[in-house]
Amino acid sequence: MSSFLNKAKAAVETDEGVWPIRRRRILDWLVNETRNERFIDNILVEMCGKLMAAGVPVARATLHFRTNHPQWIGARILWKEGLTEARIDTFAYGVENTPEFLTSPINAIHQGTEEIRRQLESIADGDKDSFYRELHDDGLTEYIAWPIEHTFGKRHVVTFSTSRQGGFTSEHVDFLRDLLPALTLVSEIRLKNIMARTLLQTYVGPHASEHILSGVTTRGSGVTVGAAIMICDLRDFTALSDLWPRDDVIHLLNDYFDAISDPIERYGGEILKFMGDGLLAIFPLTKETACTDLLQAIREGQESMAQLNQQHEGNGREPLRYGVGVHVGDVMYGNIGSRRRLDFTVIGPAVNIASRLESLTKEVKRPVLLSRAFVEMAGCAKDMDELGTFSLRGLGEPVDVFAFQER
Repeated sequence: MSSFLNKAKAAVETDEGVWPIRRRRILDWLVNETRNERFIDNILVEMCGKLMAAGVPVARATLHFRTNHPQWIGARILWKEGLTEARIDTFAYGVENTPEFLTSPINAIHQGTEEIRRQLESIADGDKDSFYRELHDDGLTEYIAWPIEHTFGKRHVVTFSTSRQGGFTSEHVDFLRDLLPALTLVSEIRLKNIMARTLLQTYVGPHASEHILSGVTTRGSGVTVGAAIMICDLRDFTALSDLWPRDDVIHLLNDYFDAISDPIERYGGEILKFMGDGLLAIFPLTKETACTDLLQAIREGQESMAQLNQQHEGNGREPLRYGVGVHVGDVMYGNIGSRRRLDFTVIGPAVNIASRLESLTKEVKRPVLLSRAFVEMAGCAKDMDELGTFSLRGLGEPVDVFAFQER
């Protein structure tokens, strides 16, 4: 019986699927000692340093990840010998259709290739493959690419290159291949963390996402904050959506939101939600310039809308009209909703006043209306027209209303 067990054990140990081929210290480090490192680029840099210290002549390494991001289809993390920090490059949608990508080793791996090894020392000056030509010109002698298989069939790529004469030895390749299962686990955890952060930032904004990631996830949890508030709404959108083709309506909304939203984010505002054809944004008063930042964001948004309307008029379409209501005050900032579906937003009387001012723009025919409380805090009365006192629906006290001076 013992002879049979020994033979079975020997068969398993010589099977090609056995991992690792040889247990090394760097594997223990990857699995057990990287748990406190949040970013995969830092892990890549440290791993390459450990590889060099262990005698593996890595001179260049990359990780290529496909991402769930509204702007980027993927990212490359690049390390070269001598760098203490990796370089991260992002790639916009559409790059996957370019000739450079379609003929690249990265695309080959995505299409199912399990390994790419390319000797670079023998590349001739007339070699048409510019990618390998660049590696050769950088003094590299061999390039290897392998897939990193994450769950649900998500395939990413890792590459290693060396400048050693003759390229990697078989022992070096075994060493690097042994890293793949551990690197897969380590990278997937970090990528999932990045994905969660990206999705939250995309759908609820950067500040709210930080609150949620820090554990503010129970219904009713939140804080009271002072904020300058703006609510913006597009006029006659229902009529436009009935008359225009669906794709044109979506394109219109995206252009409109770009024009209004980009300045808000550039000046430190937080867009909490898009509401059909409207948006709600706040500028926390913890920043001394919150009110003036909001004003500048509105002015630049108006300039962008004017440029957008020029395009519309040039195409024979009516210009887009909008209304903006602005107020300042304390708001409850946190989780509101049902037991299983929450919205991270702001509520309170100050939000209601901003909303009523936005609705009032339809009556007074001025695109931006501001409360006296905001105007006094911003110190901008000299740049405003005082329109008078208005009783706003659902509010007990009338509100003194101002508008941008007409030019």
